[in-house]
Amino acid sequence: MGESGMPREKMLLEGPQALTAVELVMVIIGTGNRGNPVRSAARALLRMAEDDLIRLSSFPPEGMTEIPGVGMAKALQITAALELGRRRQESNAILPVPCIVRSSADVYHRFSIRLADLGHEEFWVVLLRRSNEILAEVMVSKGGLTGTVADPKIIFSKALALRAAGIIAVHNHPSGNTRPSRADRELTKNLQWAGKMLDCPLLDHLIVSRNAYFSFADEGEL
Repeated sequence: MGESGMPREKMLLEGPQALTAVELVMVIIGTGNRGNPVRSAARALLRMAEDDLIRLSSFPPEGMTEIPGVGMAKALQITAALELGRRRQESNAILPVPCIVRSSADVYHRFSIRLADLGHEEFWVVLLRRSNEILAEVMVSKGGLTGTVADPKIIFSKALALRAAGIIAVHNHPSGNTRPSRADRELTKNLQWAGKMLDCPLLDHLIVSRNAYFSFADEGEL
């Protein structure tokens, strides 16, 4: 029996829970190539991520191809499998709409898994009814590692179109540092001013990372 078949047989007999992380990656990769056995490729891939699956999920496919035996097709298979796992976790963790927002922590828990491990910034807006019930969650923009552009005109056009009574802005910092930048503070002031003019106030602005978040409202900056 070939090396690549061993974890597959184990999965059939004992279920996927019985497989180690290396064996699961072997199943995803499928087969190795000459001089690069699939087990060696799986081990090297996990070593590159320091055996941290969350870190591995943040690697772009191009980075995975640095491992001998992992071509672009296999890197895309690994990325797709990790993304499915993330979405499964997200669907279990995010509270179903409708939901009442009572604190910044409520918003953080809805977005932490969704945004924390991304390698780029995303800017979202939570649209609220007067009762603070969530009306909708809308992604406004997606950017690179260092930032994304959020246009107040676009944000409030969506809020007014859905007749929101208030909004909460949320974005991530891929670096993991939740301290607001000067641009974050300027945008928050612009959104706060526009919200007052349009009678659709900015109630909070959260910057999220994997294990922490910054709330402008909690810190008295709104």
